[in-house]
Amino acid sequence: MFSVSALGELLIDFTDAGISASGQRLFERNPGGAPANVLVALERLGHKTAFLGKVGCDMHGDFLRKTLEEQGVDTTGLISDPDTFTTLAFVALSEDGERTFSFARKPGADTRLTTDELAYNVIEDSHVFHVGSLSLTNEPVRSATHAALAYARDHDCVLSYDPNYRANLWSSVEEACEQMRSVVPYMNLMKLSDEECVLLTDKSDPQEAAASLLAQGPSVVAVTLGEGGAYVCCADGGMEVPAFPAVAVDATGAGDSFWGGFLAAFCESSKKPEELTLDDIAQFARKGNAVASLCVRKRGAIPAMPTRAEVEELLNQ
Repeated sequence: MFSVSALGELLIDFTDAGISASGQRLFERNPGGAPANVLVALERLGHKTAFLGKVGCDMHGDFLRKTLEEQGVDTTGLISDPDTFTTLAFVALSEDGERTFSFARKPGADTRLTTDELAYNVIEDSHVFHVGSLSLTNEPVRSATHAALAYARDHDCVLSYDPNYRANLWSSVEEACEQMRSVVPYMNLMKLSDEECVLLTDKSDPQEAAASLLAQGPSVVAVTLGEGGAYVCCADGGMEVPAFPAVAVDATGAGDSFWGGFLAAFCESSKKPEELTLDDIAQFARKGNAVASLCVRKRGAIPAMPTRAEVEELLNQ
């Protein structure tokens, strides 16, 4: 059985890597995509995972499949499509490690996954089924995402969600809000950033936003606060969990690594979402903060994901 399977985007992050001798901008090819990042974080922490999505039959798609397989992620549900090109993202970094994105996705392979192509046997064999929100931007993958969530719910999977807003992938903010909010009632566990609170709830305060989301169905809501760590809440209450100090080299994958650590701790607890206490989820968030702290100290989300030993060493300091 898989601890976690995830559906969504698998893409190339061409990350800002400085200036060439001739004065031209250099970009480094890195494997990326938020759901894939979460799975690799889990694999590094000792959990069996599987990915569902689509890449092109091209050099980038082959590289991404090989990367996941080398990390131990099951790729039974990863489709290679000869009729579309692997999605690309160009990532510029500021001095403090923050990012701006430009996408080659018109369309990208990740948006072309259909309901008929879903690996339903993988979903059924998963304890947790995880999605983001980039699979809600376009058809046919939007319908495939809803079909996968319905199937996972019907087969008693724990449902996990991390909305990931990229303004230039939506026709309008209104469409983004509508689609990103549409799957919240499905969820058991949910993570978002402080910057996404307004988009998901019309509330800018993380505690108010988390309470609003909790009332819509999820048993647990976590809001990442950057250097401030995370705010977590459940029926038992809410609290902030401080981050571990870190000098960020590259913030790409920070939220994904946090959620990978959180989900790993959840799976290790053997508890159902509705059974979790505030103390439980605070400990999950502490592990997530440790994973994120170690991740941002290196470049490239997937290569930067820490091992279980590295995380345990930080947690025990």
